[in-house]
Amino acid sequence: MRDRADGACGNSANRYHDVVIFDGLCNLCARSVIFILDHEAAPVLRFTSLQSPLGMRLLRELGFDPADAATFVLVADGRTSVKSDAAVRLAVYLTGVWKFIGALKIIPRPVRDWMYDGVARNRYRWFGRREECMAPTRELRARFLQE
Repeated sequence: MRDRADGACGNSANRYHDVVIFDGLCNLCARSVIFILDHEAAPVLRFTSLQSPLGMRLLRELGFDPADAATFVLVADGRTSVKSDAAVRLAVYLTGVWKFIGALKIIPRPVRDWMYDGVARNRYRWFGRREECMAPTRELRARFLQE
């Protein structure tokens, strides 16, 4: 996914807020979603995989190529964030000590993104790849967007 600074959302993507678009085939990404769900201060974030029809449509509307899935995307407060910026912005949704992830913002973005890109490039090799997208439990299904 091409590098992109925070930007305004366009088209029908404005209808979606507090949304995380993640790689549903990536074990690390799926575990990250579970981590977010377990540590969220209030149940406001919603999720969709970039492989889903909605995820692909949102990515296109936000100016990303759905076939180039090297990051997750956070759509919140009318802005789109990717890579380390998305991770840092997610911290405001978390409880306890996890909120301090936001302090990583003091590290310059090129350094943060360099580290992020290294993990993203190796995520399937290091953490594995699923054959099918993560399926939420019945209790969590309402938190996952579908068209």
